[in-house]
This record gives sequence, C-alpha cells and structure tokens, in this order.
Amino acid sequence: MNFNKLSFGATIGIIGGGQLGKMMAQSAQKMGYKVIVLDPNIDCPCRYVAHEFIHAEYDDEKALQQLGDSADVITYEFENISANQLKSLTDKYNIPQGYQAIELLQDRLTEKQTLEQAGTQIVPYTSIKNKDDLSNAVSELGYPFIVKTRFGGYDGKGQVLVKTEEDLEEAETIISKQECVAEKFLEIDKEVSLTVTIGNHQQITYFPLQENEHRNQILFKTIVPARSDKTESAKREVEKITNVVHFVGTFTVEFFIDENNHLYVNEIAPRPHNSGHYSIEACDYSQFDTHILAVTGQSLPQQIEVLKPAVMMNLLGKDLDLLEHEFGEHPEWHVHIYGKSERKPNRKMGHMTILTNDIDETEKDMLKRFEGREG
Repeated sequence: MNFNKLSFGATIGIIGGGQLGKMMAQSAQKMGYKVIVLDPNIDCPCRYVAHEFIHAEYDDEKALQQLGDSADVITYEFENISANQLKSLTDKYNIPQGYQAIELLQDRLTEKQTLEQAGTQIVPYTSIKNKDDLSNAVSELGYPFIVKTRFGGYDGKGQVLVKTEEDLEEAETIISKQECVAEKFLEIDKEVSLTVTIGNHQQITYFPLQENEHRNQILFKTIVPARSDKTESAKREVEKITNVVHFVGTFTVEFFIDENNHLYVNEIAPRPHNSGHYSIEACDYSQFDTHILAVTGQSLPQQIEVLKPAVMMNLLGKDLDLLEHEFGEHPEWHVHIYGKSERKPNRKMGHMTILTNDIDETEKDMLKRFEGREG
C-alpha cells in the first residue's frame, strides 16, 4: 500500500485514550503533529496530552464522525472497537490500518482459524458453544486446557484453566454467557513476543525479540534482548501472518516456547503492546515512534538499534504501594506513570525500564524488590 505523507501540523485522531493512546500522542507531538482523542472516560490518561478531547462512547456515530472530520488520519490504541463501525469510518476517512485486522483478531476463534490459514504453528484448540463441546474438548485436548471467551477479555479476564473434572463447572459458567475457544495447556519454557511496524510501500521494521513473564495473566516483566534463539523463527511466522492479514502501523505477535524448544504463535495485538514499552528508552526508535511514522506515511528505519539491554517491569497499583517511595532514590529507573485517576491493586498504573549491562543481575534485583507484591 502507498498512501500520502502527512506534513507537520497535521492532526492525528486516536480512538482510545488509555496509556497506549497517551504514548502515541507523545510521539506524535514530538514529531510536530496535533492530536485529537476520543474516549468515554473523562479522566483518561491521553486527554491531558492531546490538543482536543472528545468525550464519547466508542460506538457514538456522531462523535466518531466529529473525530473523522477533525483529523487528517485516524488510528486506534486497542482492538475492542466495533469492526463494522471501523469499516464505515474507513470508507469515509483516512485510516491506513483499515478494519480487517480488527475484524479478524477481536474474535479468538477467527484469529485461530486465520493463523491456521497462514500456516503458522499454533497450540491445538477447539470451538466451544455448549456443554457437549466442552466434553469434546476434554476428549480432544485432554487435561489441562484453557477456556477463553471468543470476544473481549484481556489480562486474563474471561478465561479459566481446566485442570481436572472439578474445574468444568467454572468453565460451564463462562460458556453459558458466551461462545468460547478451548486451547491445550502447554508446559511453557519461555514466553516471547515480536513487535513489528509496517509502513508505506510495505516497509517492515522489526524490534528485537522480547522475553516476557506473565503473572496471573498480566505481563509482569519484559527482558530485551530475549534469552532465546528464536528470533529468525519468529520473524518467519510473522511473515506468514502478514501474507494473509493487512497491517499498517505497529503490532505485536506473542509466542510460546515449549519444553521441547518448539515455537507456537499465541495471539496478535494489532497495535502497540505492553511488551514493547522498553523501546522508549532502550532503542533508537520506540514502538510508538514507528507507529506514528507508519500511519502518517513516513519512511521507517530499516532496522531498530538496541542502545542497551533492558528490563521492563509493569507497575500495578500494588507495585506503586510497594515501591513509589523508592522512585526518587533511583534515577536509573525510567519510571512512567500513566495518570489513571483510580489506583487498584491489579490495575496497570505505569511501568519502569532499567537499562543494564547485566540482564541477569538486574532481573534478580527487580525480583527481590517486587517480592512484597505477591499474595
């Protein structure tokens, strides 16, 4: 795809005003663009770094039209937008990302089917619509397996791990409310992700392979570069995906590596991702910089340079309670506080990135400091 470059002073519209929207806006403003954001939360983090704010629900057609009329290009910070509404906006306004990725990836079943079509290696799965399908999942996948809702859900919401027959009742509760997907539970050796940006003339830029750890289904930490030999394998899987799914801008593919060192595609986030936040300090371009370059039609860097290895830690509400008194004593901690008005124990309130010459030692130090958060 080839689209027009936007000159300095043009306006970027962002659907969604959370922390990702905020960091997009900060990159956009650094490059000389204006920002208008739409979000239903009047105190959303992006509001206070945008030139204009539209307080409205994501499905408010009049507000979306106002955004389109006010912006030279529109992007989004999350995938839970109505694909139909995004399609109608794409017909009228400049939305380089289009609607296809959202349409395919906001439904976990369609995402799995798309990944199969692309020829990627994925974890065995089956569709579940009722109790009979759940029984079939037990037969096909065996214990343990994970039941996930087809639509919605993030950071572990809308899913349950089924280890034994005793867990089936909880799974049935989820299924009674929404169709689901069951995935075989893997014995995972490592979780990694690859953040990628696609731009004008199908330019493609890869960030380094990122090594992740989740706790309670929420990203706990990211280490870059990943301690893994799967970079080239991950790139090949991404190339298969981009052959069947239209992407413009920054997106991230998450992978599992099992105990036998086999790589599996887990899921795709069609926008900047939590595991790429380290790039703000650790790379010569951040994932938000390259996203803005892509959606505004600018040329992308041929490669991303890692300036220094890094450990990125998510800061949940309980982490701020534990560590905020130490922030002023550690200028080597690059702390980002998102500006959310209400602090909750398991809510993402910020992140911090530590640049280091010794990944293993820094990781150990951070784990000791975060020990008080558990429980």
